[in-house]
Amino acid sequence: MPRPGANRPAASPNATTLRQQVYDQLRRAIEQGSLRAGTRLPPSREHAASLGVSRNTVLWAVQRLQAEGYVEARVGDGTYVSQAAGAPPTQGLVAPPRGLSRRGQLIAETAARWRPPHVAARAFRIGAPEVATFPFAVWDRLSRQATAHQRAQRAQYLDPAGDPHLRQSVAQWLWASRGIRCDAAQVVVCSGSQQGIDLIARLLLDVGDEVLVEDPGYPGIRASLLGHGALARPVEMDADGMRIDDAATRWPAACMAVVTPTHQFPTGVGMNLARRQALLQWARAHDAWVVEDDYDGEFQYGGAAQRVPALCSLPGSERVLYVGTFSKTLHPGLRLGFVVVPPALVEAFAMARAITDRHAPGDAQAVLARFIAEGHLLRHLRHMRELYLARQQVLISALADASNGAVQLLPSDRGMHLLHEVAPDSDDETLSRNALAAGVMLAPLSRYAMQSPRRGWLLGYAGFDEAEIRAAARVVGALARRR
Repeated sequence: MPRPGANRPAASPNATTLRQQVYDQLRRAIEQGSLRAGTRLPPSREHAASLGVSRNTVLWAVQRLQAEGYVEARVGDGTYVSQAAGAPPTQGLVAPPRGLSRRGQLIAETAARWRPPHVAARAFRIGAPEVATFPFAVWDRLSRQATAHQRAQRAQYLDPAGDPHLRQSVAQWLWASRGIRCDAAQVVVCSGSQQGIDLIARLLLDVGDEVLVEDPGYPGIRASLLGHGALARPVEMDADGMRIDDAATRWPAACMAVVTPTHQFPTGVGMNLARRQALLQWARAHDAWVVEDDYDGEFQYGGAAQRVPALCSLPGSERVLYVGTFSKTLHPGLRLGFVVVPPALVEAFAMARAITDRHAPGDAQAVLARFIAEGHLLRHLRHMRELYLARQQVLISALADASNGAVQLLPSDRGMHLLHEVAPDSDDETLSRNALAAGVMLAPLSRYAMQSPRRGWLLGYAGFDEAEIRAAARVVGALARRR
């Protein structure tokens, strides 16, 4: 590998930094096959000496490659090129197109690792809610009841933070449903949770900042962080959630943690009270932020008295930003979500929203505000909780029968999918590919891991009727019997 800066003109204020050059050349060597999967990188001191740069320069480049999945650290054994990075280009790790800015390249690179699905949902796709029985008639009636004057008002440029009636309805709903006390002025309406995460990353993180993320965890979160130049630091999960004490020791410079504490994605565990309090204490001690992604927190099946409140509802949660979405509670086509932020940050978030896409559609916001205020959301969720629990039970029974007992799913009191876990480092990709070829979506757990060896399959049940679930179970069951 040539020394960074060799045969180049003298550096200028706009020239690529040395650490960026080291990163670019290492990444190019991996993508072009000069550094193959499983190759051990030189120790950082030796590597820095051979390149004529500082050790910190090499460490920065290697840490970023690790955050992006190109290399993996093995405790006590050094850093190696990951197997995923050594895969053929068809696996997704390809160079971004020429002509992009540095930020554009970051975004293009993350797109190679996370491609949100845009085809029609079929069993067992995760995250797909029931849409066929959505009360469209109620929604349409509320829309038609708007006066000509109200329609004209909503056709104007609106407050980027959101319709005031919707913000008020969301604040009241959060108190009643999730135990969160917040003022309506703290609610910033956005286009789903993904935009909420993007706003947080843009406003609260600088390039090179370290962020604790769950491993395994949601790749859309990592994609947003990496697209803004942040470093996603994987934190192991156990039966109680993110191991924040270990994370604080391993990643002492982290300034943010992104968590799914009510129903961890994708493992399904809930963060217990002691771990939640430790996370809040970490945020206070490090002047760090905690982002609570409550993507499906409304789907808890044990009755109101048994439902776990949001992390944001606990004492000492002043450093928590709460991200909510209506994509799961209603439907993803609505494209509405929200972020609850500290009062001092509201104006900045509103302006960031304005810069991105000005504001959400006025008609949809106004109808949703009435939909919540008049109790339709509560009635819809009650129906969905009953329906989803019944579908979960059908899935468990159907798959056990179809696999002759080879696949025994454990029931869950929350969420929209189940996890069937197998031995660490097992091959969970082959079964998923075979299922897809047979028309069934079966996500492998490894797809959501950074360094975690955990393996298995995720099975979404919420958006599919009994016949669809049973038909897909027969496909998966037959494949499982042949493993």
